[in-house]
Amino acid sequence: MGNSSDMIDVEVAYALPSEQSLLLVKVPEGTEIKEVIIKSKILQEHPELELDKLDVGIFGKIAKTNQKVRNRDRIEIYRPLIADPKEVRKRRAAEGKRLKKGGA
Repeated sequence: MGNSSDMIDVEVAYALPSEQSLLLVKVPEGTEIKEVIIKSKILQEHPELELDKLDVGIFGKIAKTNQKVRNRDRIEIYRPLIADPKEVRKRRAAEGKRLKKGGA
């Protein structure tokens, strides 16, 4: 293996409703999330993604793009919400009330 002990493996994940991209990237220890994203070439695969506007996390925990990655981290790129969560909750609550009226 030689002098590769300072290189680490990091995954970059981005999911669409119809497909998921999961890319493995080797980077030097101490690399920032944004640098891993650029090196992964996911921005070329998904040109709709804008590096400056991405919401990202590591294993489901929100992170900043200048956070340094560790070996075997999985960087997750989150899609913007299409529906307002408050509206969705209101709609569900209204549907729930309708269901309960005639019920048990």
